[in-house]
Amino acid sequence: MKKIVVLSDTHKNIKAIMKIVDIALESDYVIHLGDHYGDMDDFVPLFGDKLYRVHGNCDMGATKELIIEIEGVKVLVTHGDLYGVKTGLSRIVKRAKDENCRMVLYGHTHRAMIEERDGVILINPGCMTSYAAQKSFAYVVVNGEKITAVINDKTL
Repeated sequence: MKKIVVLSDTHKNIKAIMKIVDIALESDYVIHLGDHYGDMDDFVPLFGDKLYRVHGNCDMGATKELIIEIEGVKVLVTHGDLYGVKTGLSRIVKRAKDENCRMVLYGHTHRAMIEERDGVILINPGCMTSYAAQKSFAYVVVNGEKITAVINDKTL
């Protein structure tokens, strides 16, 4: 069983990240989905190799997506802008299926969501921007083939 903290679109709101440090430390993975990639720089020594991150549309960098395996489950990790997620999810679902990924972690829309489409579990943790009405992150547990995800908007 692996526990994952997923955050996105922090946009320099380091205070919100600090509020979930204890949860992140107890997790097996911490995944930042971009927009502001550099917000996690100071956390690299703390989280070490359990930190994964990709660049978003507001970031300068080439790491736009990763495919990782957690408990035998292939996961597509991306900001989402490359797949037009603000206008629909069909392109990102197709990408996941082409890569045999069972789960997609994406951001960009600033709207938290957990949904399954065509056998692919899509998780958007929402955003942690300082000007958002509802700051949120996702907490995911992968236990073999079983994936359980929740959106947490109470901690922030």
